Amino acid sequence: MGTEAKAAGVHVQLGPVADGTGKIPTAGRAWEAFSPDPYLSGMAMASTINGMQAGGVQACAKHFIGFEQQLHCNTISSNIDDRTNHELYMWPFADAVKSGVTSVMCSYNKVNGTHSCENDQVLQGLLKTEVDFQGYVMSDWGAQHKTNESANAGMDMSMDNQGSKHWGTNLKSAISRFVFGGVAQSRLDDMVTRVLAGWYFVGQDQGSYPTWPRDIPNMPEHKTLARNMARDGIVLLKNDNNFLPLNPTKRLAIIGSDAENPVIMGGGSGSISNPPTVKPITALRETNTVVAESLNDKPQEGLAMAASNKADTAVVFISSWSGEWEGGEKSCDRQSLDPKRNSPPGSQCSDPRGSDYDGNKLVEAVCKAGKPTVVVIHSVGPIILETIETCPHVVAIVWAGLPGSECGNALVDVLFGHTSPSGRLPYTIAKNEGDYGTKIVTGDSDPFTEGLYVDYRHFENKGVISRYAFGHGLCTFQSLPRCRVRTDALQAYTNFSYSNLATSFTKNTADHATVVPGGLANLYDNVATVTAKIKNTGKVAGAEVAQLYIGLPSSAPPTPAKQLRGFQKLNLKSGEEGTATFKLRQKDLSYWDVGSQKWVMPNGKFNVYVGASSQDIRLNGTISAL
Repeated sequence: MGTEAKAAGVHVQLGPVADGTGKIPTAGRAWEAFSPDPYLSGMAMASTINGMQAGGVQACAKHFIGFEQQLHCNTISSNIDDRTNHELYMWPFADAVKSGVTSVMCSYNKVNGTHSCENDQVLQGLLKTEVDFQGYVMSDWGAQHKTNESANAGMDMSMDNQGSKHWGTNLKSAISRFVFGGVAQSRLDDMVTRVLAGWYFVGQDQGSYPTWPRDIPNMPEHKTLARNMARDGIVLLKNDNNFLPLNPTKRLAIIGSDAENPVIMGGGSGSISNPPTVKPITALRETNTVVAESLNDKPQEGLAMAASNKADTAVVFISSWSGEWEGGEKSCDRQSLDPKRNSPPGSQCSDPRGSDYDGNKLVEAVCKAGKPTVVVIHSVGPIILETIETCPHVVAIVWAGLPGSECGNALVDVLFGHTSPSGRLPYTIAKNEGDYGTKIVTGDSDPFTEGLYVDYRHFENKGVISRYAFGHGLCTFQSLPRCRVRTDALQAYTNFSYSNLATSFTKNTADHATVVPGGLANLYDNVATVTAKIKNTGKVAGAEVAQLYIGLPSSAPPTPAKQLRGFQKLNLKSGEEGTATFKLRQKDLSYWDVGSQKWVMPNGKFNVYVGASSQDIRLNGTISAL
């Protein structure tokens, strides 16, 4: 991403996104972020920032902070308690700062009653002091509301869509009136220093820099990378009776407009216009297995194609879309988690599907044909699958997410067994929308009463059974293995076993007072190690994502029973055994103590869980920290 942005003459990429995490699964811009889990989001933020900036372009971590819905996003106040803010919403930003991100974007919303871009506690307190952010803070477009307040709170760059309404001459005037409550000259000097620091940090002062705008040169290696990333992100949710991989000698009916015009991204500023895309139907046609097509969403036509005597199997494509926009009482937040058109009438949402689009009805119609049915889903986030799950002929569900330009090739790689699926869900898929415990707020404030209990933490705390758990993805070893080898496929899927859990702990005696980018230095010292043996017990090569969850000792205040604190993908040949190794930092074993205003690692026994999802735990153990 960084290499392409620089080649196009871009100095600052406005991403990645840490906020808008998906604590509300219908939120319009949740698709821009990585996950509602702070650890996973933090690791992804750091890796993305390192990659972007290594390419010579500045990254911008956004939206700081508590930006969780589109409706009323300019006026709503995110009222977040101190512990929740540190352990959930600040966590990935701290990882971003530690990775050396050059800029942070302050968000549209208010935080505890004050707009983020003029909130001294948020910008100076949390960001620039507590986690020692050395770069500059830019506003979101039009998110600045006042001159003195934003400057003195720590905002450094105004991205004002009203012609520098609050900056420019207004800032100059504020500096000249410093003694009367304006802005100090030293604050302006600090702004300039921080902006230039990012420019020097990524080497943009060295040599000539491409000018904007410029066409991005063709980079074949990037197409290969895009295909591999899309392929590795595909999640196999369901595979009854080992139906997949597809038999290349069988005949397919391809149904649904998403096969020709796939949802590969949501809408708004995070999207791009008309990206060159390998469509699923194009890649599937090249397999010489497609004998019938219905590339629209008319249920009766889909039924006819599936019922055709020419087809052995129906592959149905459905989707869900959301985006960035709000106006009055309307927004591009999803109206529900059903796979149908969710944009309200009269909105400015650019949902690419027709006004009567309904994925459930399409799948139900196809099921009536009685042919084995594979459902492929492109979606901005979780959808409710219960209607689809009740269709007796749906034998497999493939969650393709938002796969980007190589979506068709990546899908064929997995459907036909050219590779074993290895993607895992970054969120929970519920049985009912109300099971998440959060929803779009229609008033002027969101009290964040769910606290730490978001997504899988909430499901476990309330004893709610999900349809598919956070971290889920076949093929992994099941009590009744679903992924045995098929001799009639190009290649097959595989399975894995877990054994030999081991833990160790080393007391951290490092200096507690040294603050570095990311926070206190000792928070990032490794204090514990967990290892487990993972073996490929199938007959073909494959990849397994081992996941580590930690439960704090009883001496800690009430905390979610399991919190993700590590994951590792192991690529293993048939019969090969590898070791998953998880290094735990002191912060990973700590909670934020509001009274002392610091991270505290409690004494006692930590529960250790290693498995294939938040609910598929294979190994249990403890770590003693006394």
